[in-house]
Amino acid sequence: MRATPRARVGPLVARDDGTPALDVDGLLRDRDVEIIVCCGSGGVGKTTTSAALGLRAAEQGRKVVVLTIDPARRLAQSMGIERLDNVPRPVPGVGDSDGSLDAMMLDMKRTFDDVVESQASPEKAAQILANPFYEALSSSFAGTQEYMAMEKLGQLHADALASGRWDLIVVDTPPSRSALDFLDAPERLSSFLDGRFIRLLLVPARGPAKLMSAGLGMVTNALTKVLGAQVLRDMQTFVAAFDTLFGGFRQRAQKTYQLLQAPGTAFLVVAAPEPDALREAAYFVERLNEERMPLAGLVVNRASHTPGGRLSAERALAAAERLQETGSEGPTSGLLRLHADRSRIVARESRLRDRFTAAHPDVPTAVVPALSTDVHDLDGLRLVGDLLSQRS
Repeated sequence: MRATPRARVGPLVARDDGTPALDVDGLLRDRDVEIIVCCGSGGVGKTTTSAALGLRAAEQGRKVVVLTIDPARRLAQSMGIERLDNVPRPVPGVGDSDGSLDAMMLDMKRTFDDVVESQASPEKAAQILANPFYEALSSSFAGTQEYMAMEKLGQLHADALASGRWDLIVVDTPPSRSALDFLDAPERLSSFLDGRFIRLLLVPARGPAKLMSAGLGMVTNALTKVLGAQVLRDMQTFVAAFDTLFGGFRQRAQKTYQLLQAPGTAFLVVAAPEPDALREAAYFVERLNEERMPLAGLVVNRASHTPGGRLSAERALAAAERLQETGSEGPTSGLLRLHADRSRIVARESRLRDRFTAAHPDVPTAVVPALSTDVHDLDGLRLVGDLLSQRS
């Protein structure tokens, strides 16, 4: 990787209807693009999209690592790896090209531990890692998973710059309640750890008791009643040990934002052809624009297939009703009703996509039709990559 990349997604390609089409292969071939972030709400196929993009890029000669945060661990099965953990592992059977593909799954706590061990002395690190409050913070604090995903991205990027092991990092973002959590989490967690309030609240852990004001004493007493004396002592001990690292978290959050805003990063917003998912995608597109983060386009997964022929839903349903009235329904009537239902679904999805395009006319889009089976191997991922690259 080069230290000062410059992203060029490539020229927009128009479909027959005039809407901009996402040039996926152009994005993957562009050596100036060094990070692709797949983001969106949960359950829209971000993991499959990330894996398919990584595989396709590797088979086009890129040296790729895919970072996933998928709790279902489907990526390991699809890529033929017995297990995924916090260490990038080669994916077998990628092909004979000059490219390569590694995959890993974020271990949130292990990544947090690595940060502590790299920033603190061995004695201080041991004290932090053994603290019960740290155990809870590193495992379940809201936003920790999203923050640690960005920590791991930073580590991978630094490794790539130093070693040249990878020239493309594909990130599958966490399945958050809201897609916006992904952008907010680093600042939220660092603000919590670096906050003046928590420092003031826990002054007794770092200074003489006589410095504590009467008001602060009342707050501490109240917290002791609510949390218990042991929990409060654990918090105080944690802050005292963690004190030298507080400022680093805010700096790391700022560095993460700079990396995400860099021209070598490209965001792909992933959605399903459903109102809530496309509404969330629209919010994310607007947020990315507000934060000046480079948006490559939108991927709409699991789109319904257009039924064959020119028979409209209304005419198909009318024909089925005529057959019912004459008492000669049979299988033909059922097929006509099925055709009508499918046509209506396709029309509804098309209206939803048109509504998104009308609001965001400059966002290139790739539409991936729904598959008949789940993706469970490399051939399935290759098929998804082929469908992503089609611009019809």
